[in-house]
Amino acid sequence: MSRTLSAPVTVSFDYTRSVGPVLGRFLTGLRDGQFVGARLSDGRVVVPPPEFDPVTHRATADFVDVAETGTVTSWTWVSEPVAGQPFDRPFAFALVTLDGTDAPLLHAVDVASPDEISTGLKVRARWATERTGAITDVVFVPDTGTAAAAAPVAGEGEVTGIVTPVSLDYTYAASPEESAFFRGLAEGRLVAQRCPQCRKVYVPPRPACPVDGVPTVEEIELSDTGTVTTFCIVNVPFLGQKITPPYVSAYILLDGADIALQHLILDIPVEEIRMGLRVKAVWKPREEWGTTIENISHFAPTGDADADYDTYKHHL
Repeated sequence: MSRTLSAPVTVSFDYTRSVGPVLGRFLTGLRDGQFVGARLSDGRVVVPPPEFDPVTHRATADFVDVAETGTVTSWTWVSEPVAGQPFDRPFAFALVTLDGTDAPLLHAVDVASPDEISTGLKVRARWATERTGAITDVVFVPDTGTAAAAAPVAGEGEVTGIVTPVSLDYTYAASPEESAFFRGLAEGRLVAQRCPQCRKVYVPPRPACPVDGVPTVEEIELSDTGTVTTFCIVNVPFLGQKITPPYVSAYILLDGADIALQHLILDIPVEEIRMGLRVKAVWKPREEWGTTIENISHFAPTGDADADYDTYKHHL
């Protein structure tokens, strides 16, 4: 049997959230080169300020500016940083209790080796030259007794929101049946599997029939013509979008299949898309083909009469 296929996959998006008046005040302070904490009802000063007092459960209201120097109370060495961390070289994460506060702040300390950091080490904030109101506006370094004032930045009003990039990298390993499907696409074919018991045809293929659990060992080739069963009109733009809205993503029941395949419907006004529309695959030029469903650019109307509802009503 041919080896199975695998490919690196990255799922990423920008997570945008509002921060509210309490966290917003802390982030505004970072933008302006100042740590802002809160004095709680029991007299403790903490950074960052919590939205509600943990004792009285009332909204935090007593804000205080605190020092940019502090003491390492605990730490761990990061020998192999990953994407999104403060540095692309080894560094330390530490719990730093800022002078005048009663609870530590977790942040990065820029040191070259674990020999340069220890519990009890005095550290000082090092502010970024360009700051936006994010925790990445500052890191800590060993306190040598000399301080460099935070450079002023252009910023007006309170910070009201943040954008956090979120990313997940993984390797997708296709099953032998899926690998056959992807190799078929590289040859301009749509390969499916048929269950030997219930005779249902699945595309993309499944290792086993989800109806009765029998292995799907029979490979068949399907037509690239089918019927729109259900669809969605995409009107909202998003990061990485390749097509200008509005456009249609639809489930297409290929002729001879028992499960619908999701793809784009183009070459027709979105207001004319309908259930039962007969469509055919539009393949990209052969020199652009790979082992991917993107070999099919989209599906377009065939011009034939719509399919009868009874032919696809069990596949909605």
